[in-house]
Amino acid sequence: MLLLGYQSLSAQDSTLIGKTIKWDLVKCIDYAKQNNIQINSLRLSQQISQQELLLSKAGRLPNLSGSASQNFEHFNNGGRNGVTQVDSNGVAINNRGSSFVASGAYGLNSSITLYNGGYITNDIQQKNLSVQSANLNIIQQENDITLQITQSYLAILLDKENIVYDTDLVNTTTAQVKVEQQRYDAGSVARAALIQLQAQLANDKYTLVNAQNTQRGDLLTLKQLLLLPSDVNFDIVKPDTIAPIDTVTAFHTVEQIALQNRPEVKNGELGVQIAQYDVAKARAGYKPTLTAGGSLNTGYTSGSGQGSFGSQLNNNFTQQVGLTLSVPIFTKRTVKTQVEEAKINVQQSQLNLNNTKITLSQTVERAFINVLNSKSQYDAAQEQYKYSKESYRIASEQLKVGVANTVDFLLQKTLFVQAQQAFIQAKYNELLTLKIYDFYRGIPIKL
Repeated sequence: MLLLGYQSLSAQDSTLIGKTIKWDLVKCIDYAKQNNIQINSLRLSQQISQQELLLSKAGRLPNLSGSASQNFEHFNNGGRNGVTQVDSNGVAINNRGSSFVASGAYGLNSSITLYNGGYITNDIQQKNLSVQSANLNIIQQENDITLQITQSYLAILLDKENIVYDTDLVNTTTAQVKVEQQRYDAGSVARAALIQLQAQLANDKYTLVNAQNTQRGDLLTLKQLLLLPSDVNFDIVKPDTIAPIDTVTAFHTVEQIALQNRPEVKNGELGVQIAQYDVAKARAGYKPTLTAGGSLNTGYTSGSGQGSFGSQLNNNFTQQVGLTLSVPIFTKRTVKTQVEEAKINVQQSQLNLNNTKITLSQTVERAFINVLNSKSQYDAAQEQYKYSKESYRIASEQLKVGVANTVDFLLQKTLFVQAQQAFIQAKYNELLTLKIYDFYRGIPIKL
């Protein structure tokens, strides 16, 4: 399982290098969730939390250790450390010279904690909550990257629509300049009128170029946010239609849904519980600890006259079992301090949770107000665009038949362009605010 996890933690997908891709919003979000560095870093942290949980559960098991030592000693037989040997009749023989003595000791030791004031149980429960908290951290980071990608994606859609309208304006102005050129050649209009339209055409082309440049910059922003390789030709899918807002869910309904389901709130609640387990673990320091232990030991010494190697191991073989009770009597306030500090951390965790709830409520309320504002702005911009477009159409027709001067026409066109830009901006701003607001009530973002 860990190998699969590591294989998926890649910053960039090398299979995309040199390719042309065109993704919709859902594909962008899914790709980011798999490849975002912050998210993958949190996944590694979650794996660490799982390992810590396994280690905590292993605290219930006995340990087992083996030991072996082998020594070689050299003696001068005539010295004070000499070894006295005996013959078959029991007569001591003191041979001068040197000798070697080999000795060894071997053993197995094991112990298990039978009772420690509930420390192990509380530690397992705490580590289990830490794993849940790590999972929520991943979800929270996924939510953050989802909102970033959505905002960036909609900015590109806005750019694309601006390019469509700006291209249409350039084409329309080009046709008007052509007609005005013919009139000027025929001597029916002054050169100033032609120059004004030519200047307007140059301005429209400049606006179109700016819109195209903005789109390239916003595409690069999204591409880098997705961590796509630099030589990938990237673009997004433009949806067929974008529906305006019909109804807006009441603020208090969305607020309650967010407070009950958002990962940052659940994480804050887990933080309080984790801190409470720290109190229980600290209080275990007041209670006795009971452990059971056992050992197996044997050894041998050569030249000792106690028999062969095998017989010595058998004769020296000992078994031992026992219980050890440790009762804390005076800890120089160490345990009390640990308990009080843990209690303070519980209060701090509760404050953090309250702050998270307040911040989330304020964020949802701001999102609600943004939806209302963007909806009213869209309605007003749509009406303004409707009448400005009609005024511009009438002015264009009047210019064709020569009943309107160029100055009046250009004024109507400026008003139309401003209304058009305001309408496009309001449309995508309304869409963005609605998607964010719905996201807080648990609706996945898609177009």
